[in-house]
Amino acid sequence: MTEWKKKRQTMQHYNQSASAYDAQYYEEQETKIKTALAELSLKKENLILDAGCGTGLLLPHVAEKVKLAVGIDVSRKILKEAEKRGKEQANAAVVRADIDYTPFQNDTFDAAFAITLLQNTPKPQQTLNEMKRVTKQNATIVATGLKKAFSPKEFTRLLREAGLEIKALRLDENLKEHVATCTKSSKKTLKEPRQLCNGLEEQSNADSRKPRKGWKS
Repeated sequence: MTEWKKKRQTMQHYNQSASAYDAQYYEEQETKIKTALAELSLKKENLILDAGCGTGLLLPHVAEKVKLAVGIDVSRKILKEAEKRGKEQANAAVVRADIDYTPFQNDTFDAAFAITLLQNTPKPQQTLNEMKRVTKQNATIVATGLKKAFSPKEFTRLLREAGLEIKALRLDENLKEHVATCTKSSKKTLKEPRQLCNGLEEQSNADSRKPRKGWKS
């Protein structure tokens, strides 16, 4: 499947499900968001990027705490849902664009989120590289990976190959996705991540099955 064909299929999926998305996934997404924010300290002067923002569920959690929270998504109809939510927040904005080719300058954002995103992109590492490009040197990047698409080992390898240092990797059995808190790293040797399972530190014996394609979340 070509890169554009997969992106077009993803756009069609979310355009079709936009009006009903929150009814189906609100609680699940809220749990992911709260888990993602648990390891992150935001500052009032921060600029935040929500990559693949969907209906904008992250925006109310961060907009009032930062200077500006920007949601970006390629799906037109689901972005309209995010616009409705963004209008309720003084420090929020949404932009329609391809996450692999964003309109932002280098080193713009202090933190970036990729929640329910990587399993829906043709080339997840390219997506992470673009997120690195638009974030500042010491930025935090929070990413999730659907467990049906990535084993813990595969997810960890993906993040490391993108040049991210994993500060914490949450492997909560109650979540459908792995949640990683990372920083940009120029180091060739990266430390082992702190792995969390239900809030407790735990080493993972991950299997190495290949990631499956076509997962939406």
